[in-house]
Amino acid sequence: MRGHDRQGFGQRFIKSCYPAMEEVRLRLRWWQALDPPIYLISILPGAAVWLLTGVEGRRLAEVVAATLAVVLLQHAINVLNDVSDWRLGADLDKRNSWVRFHGETPRIASVHGFTSLVFGILLGLAVLIAAAKTWIALAAAPLVLLGYLYNSGSRPLSYTHFGEWVTGLCYGPGVFGCLWLLAAGRTVTVGVFGSIAFFALSVALLLSHQPPQIDTDRRAGKQSFAVRFGARRTYLGARLLFLLFLLSLGLALSGSAADATSRITYDVSAVIAGLLLVRLQPAPRRLLPAATAVILGALLAGAHGGFP
Repeated sequence: MRGHDRQGFGQRFIKSCYPAMEEVRLRLRWWQALDPPIYLISILPGAAVWLLTGVEGRRLAEVVAATLAVVLLQHAINVLNDVSDWRLGADLDKRNSWVRFHGETPRIASVHGFTSLVFGILLGLAVLIAAAKTWIALAAAPLVLLGYLYNSGSRPLSYTHFGEWVTGLCYGPGVFGCLWLLAAGRTVTVGVFGSIAFFALSVALLLSHQPPQIDTDRRAGKQSFAVRFGARRTYLGARLLFLLFLLSLGLALSGSAADATSRITYDVSAVIAGLLLVRLQPAPRRLLPAATAVILGALLAGAHGGFP
């Protein structure tokens, strides 16, 4: 950290007695710890459900509210993940950790995470009650529990061989599947392909994030895919899964009642995204914007398409 000693109209820098870690903590702002773009993975399933079903009015409001509940749940998992990594020795050099934001106090960060978890669950239940579809909670509850166990306990699921599978199940059948049921999606195959698509996208994002953390994850005993198989295979897996996302969502779109304009726009955008991915190294900052572009483009092109 640097201080400023003002003299006249000029400034001269003086050395700080604070260590470098204190510098990171003091400069961290809430929006840096939040990292807003990562929440697209929770928003995109809701946008895809809108594209595939064309829900309107009250039903659309319910889908939007349920998507907000998913965002709160993801935020809880992100915060609790930072707490677990801090306590277990992984990602100690992560600059935008919520633990750093809370003064390197894991207890306060845990309260933050659990508060978001409770609000997300309550909002989700309120939406299901208002929609008279409380039975969806029976399908959602085990997946919410998986999300919690992903970061809790002395051996979180994120530190085991099951971490990637849990992520895919939570965002595929969990998020997209439950939003699809809430929106009264009528074609089973469309729901299945949509769930596969977001299973693949969420795991692709996770894999593309892992290689830079191989050394710290290995020291912390984290059995991520990248730790087990290396960076090269991990990037290959991320590419293949992202292509599976594009293909599966395209199949879901072809089986829905979305208009021709939406389908053509999606197909062209998906081909471009796939070709770019072959040339570029996968990373969340590339995969998320590409996924957003293909879904948003199809929505805008067809005035949200879906069922009339």
